[in-house]
Amino acid sequence: MIDYWPLIGIVIITVGLALKLNTLLVILVAGVATGLVADIAVMDILSTLGQSFTQNRYMSLFILILPMIGILERYGLRQRAEALIGAMKKASVSKILMTYLLLRKVTNGMGLSIGGHPSMIRPLIAPMAEAAAEKASPNLSDEKRQGIRALSAASENFANFFSQLLFIGTGGILLIKGVMTDNQLDVKLETMALWALPAAIASFVVFVIFSKIMETRLLKADTSSAAVTANVQKEGQ
Repeated sequence: MIDYWPLIGIVIITVGLALKLNTLLVILVAGVATGLVADIAVMDILSTLGQSFTQNRYMSLFILILPMIGILERYGLRQRAEALIGAMKKASVSKILMTYLLLRKVTNGMGLSIGGHPSMIRPLIAPMAEAAAEKASPNLSDEKRQGIRALSAASENFANFFSQLLFIGTGGILLIKGVMTDNQLDVKLETMALWALPAAIASFVVFVIFSKIMETRLLKADTSSAAVTANVQKEGQ
């Protein structure tokens, strides 16, 4: 008979997050509870938690990102990004997002992480895309702005998710390697990275087409709305 008690941690996390309790506390309780029902000694549980924390302490760097971005925005980061795009005559929403997408994939393939929603999309890429859209359609509605911001966030998802396995030293590909080795499947890291390349290329092509379509829809709809408003104002005069 299968013992389901070690899965109690999943229940605790689900209930805790549903009740909007402290996330860190919920995860800690779930880990301790799972260890106890699995007959692991308390000291071993604490030792495992401490070891995991020290090995992954670099993850806490994200705490520093938010205040840093906040300070940059306070001193005009978004405004400077918008002004930069405003000075470029041929800038467009799709071109900006495709450039970021390509840059993100290339740097991921080199093992460098220069992007992210809080560090790049919100303070730089989204404002630049909005500024480019305003050049084509000055009376950009709030709904269209939200659509452009969503498209900018999608560029990060397409860029990172489908290219994070291109570098043989990333955690994801090492995890896959470990699982396959445990199951007596000998696959080289270089081979896995090579097979991740088609997905990276295909995702780039798909996003290029998707961004072009969405840009056309957003700006065409907004331009049509502006034209109707202008005609109504002329008739009223």
